[in-house]
Amino acid sequence: MSAPTTTSQDAGTREPAKGPGLRVRVQKLGTALSNMVMPNIGAFIAWGLLTALFIETGWITGIFSSLDKPGSWVAHIGGWGDFSDGGIVSPMITYLLPLLIGYTGGKMIYDVRGGVVGAIATMGVVAGAEVPMFLGAMMMGPLGGWTIKHLDKLWEGKIKPGFEMLVDNFSAGISGMILSIIGFFGIGPIVEHLTDWAGDAVDFLVDHDLLPLTSILIEPAKILFLNNAINHGVLTPIGTNQALEDGKSILFLLEANPGPGLGLLLAFMVFGKGMAKSSAPGAALIHFFGGIHEIYFPYVLMKPKLLAATLLGGMAGVFTNVIFNSGLRAPAAPGSIISVYAQTASDSYLGVTLSVVIATAVSFAVASLLLKTDKGDDDGDLSAATASMESMKGKKSSVAASLTGGAAAGPIKNIVFACDAGMGSSAMGASVLRKKVQQAGFGDVTVVNKAISNLTDTFDLVVTHRDLTERAKQRTPSAMHVSVDNFMGSPRYDEIVETLKETNSGGGQAASEAPAPESAAPAHTAGKHEAPKAGSAGAAATATATQNDILSLNSIVLQGTSTTLDDAIEEAGRLLVAAGAVEESYVAAMHERERSVSTFMGNGLAIPHGTNEAKGAINRTAMSFVRYDEPVDWNGKQAEFVVGIAGAGKDHLALLNTIAQVFLNKDDVARLRSAQSPEEIQAILAGGDE
Repeated sequence: MSAPTTTSQDAGTREPAKGPGLRVRVQKLGTALSNMVMPNIGAFIAWGLLTALFIETGWITGIFSSLDKPGSWVAHIGGWGDFSDGGIVSPMITYLLPLLIGYTGGKMIYDVRGGVVGAIATMGVVAGAEVPMFLGAMMMGPLGGWTIKHLDKLWEGKIKPGFEMLVDNFSAGISGMILSIIGFFGIGPIVEHLTDWAGDAVDFLVDHDLLPLTSILIEPAKILFLNNAINHGVLTPIGTNQALEDGKSILFLLEANPGPGLGLLLAFMVFGKGMAKSSAPGAALIHFFGGIHEIYFPYVLMKPKLLAATLLGGMAGVFTNVIFNSGLRAPAAPGSIISVYAQTASDSYLGVTLSVVIATAVSFAVASLLLKTDKGDDDGDLSAATASMESMKGKKSSVAASLTGGAAAGPIKNIVFACDAGMGSSAMGASVLRKKVQQAGFGDVTVVNKAISNLTDTFDLVVTHRDLTERAKQRTPSAMHVSVDNFMGSPRYDEIVETLKETNSGGGQAASEAPAPESAAPAHTAGKHEAPKAGSAGAAATATATQNDILSLNSIVLQGTSTTLDDAIEEAGRLLVAAGAVEESYVAAMHERERSVSTFMGNGLAIPHGTNEAKGAINRTAMSFVRYDEPVDWNGKQAEFVVGIAGAGKDHLALLNTIAQVFLNKDDVARLRSAQSPEEIQAILAGGDE
């Protein structure tokens, strides 16, 4: 995030805003690397367990001597003895793990399509080098996603109907092929040399007993959230290569050892004061067994001199592991003692255990001395330190509530209404909530809608249907979550407004004096004009031809014939098919969407639409409207009006916004009931009078 522009008092002119500093850039790099590795940690664990169990010196071969034979099934799995050219262990680390990282990196840039091209590109560096290509995958995966994303933009809207699939498939295949060749001859060999050089540097540090000094870099980096760049960008790739050759690597223990943080928290439990002392026991459990190391960062930020405790504790732990030549078979993530022991090599349990104990003891002793000799009356402001930690992290902390006794401190600025497809129900809900938020005077709070699959953990508050909340939590674990079951008139919207009044300083009436930001407006009208208000005089004149195209007269039925929910979805969907807006398969996707989450909005309105996966069956954006004299039973709710939606882009959001406002107005709903022609319906839903 760029620094704000400042005013020069001497010259009276504005100085240019400064770009992000080095720390922020490294943080972003670390986050990107972490986002490629962390979703695939399960695969690393699987590889580590296979290695621990089935290699020639593995647990099973060690326990059951009868299986320690070159031709046994254990040797077949481990790839040794008579099966040295096969097995699971070597192909998994050579092919599966880099390809997963490459796919994830591409998917981060351009969803599944980017992931596929990223994986193809990664295969080039995998085949072009003789070491596991984790660094190569971290380069080629995002490059593949970026490439196909920009290629698609070149001919977006220029492909003749019927040729879309042909162009999509061949563009992905050709670009992936070219990138894989570049990776094979160029990137792969370069990364292999870099990996060998880094491995030699680590060997030098080990041979000269200098490896403990890495704690001088790693421990402060953890506090500043720079550790991901070091851990996933350097330690994991080099450590995995060492584990392939030696069966273990000490590098996996440099950052994951929970001892330094545990010792610090134990010192606060004994010698701390106030909130810091009372919160330390819970934080210690989360840190040691849950593996969430960031839980202790605010304690160090509150008293920076305590960094000496974690630094010396980390050095002591590394020194112990060097003495005992201990290591892990695979990365321990998260850094829980359970994960550490699960990946400990069979000959390293004593060394790993002592490294955790000694690191804890050293950190505890140093932190206790510093706390006992502290002349301050209290232990500082833990809440302020937590807020400082979140500021450096760049987002809210999922464990901050454990320290402050409640939700993480800080105002709510970004709200997202999420649904399965991000097409209809979330857009309607966001429209209603946005109006309430702005009427309450919080013009600086943005309310947008997204598909759950497109959520990132950057929002302060996430609103979803109650059946989708758990899925949303997986995508946005650090956000506050609110569940609703009535999109149009949920009482939870008023609760959200009350929460804003409690958390957002300077909100309310003062905030209402400032204009709403462009991002608070519907996507296609942002920065241009507001959507016409329902029932306003003369507003019909502002209903654009585009809106009339989206909801054409031929797609409006005043007397629906359906009597069941399924038939009503079919009726609305068939109107979309007849208009040429969707393929036949889209109607089936509308039924599938309804089976997962209800599309009943409230106030007699249902808006059935397809799943996120069915967007490929949409030819253009369109809506259909069906009115029923006898309301349809919609899973126990009464639906008088059914609006079918096929949203190819964002150009339907303004009309959805207007429809939402219409159904919040009882007079407008009455006008819809009494309308005698499709033209009247079209005018009302466009925001005009009769």
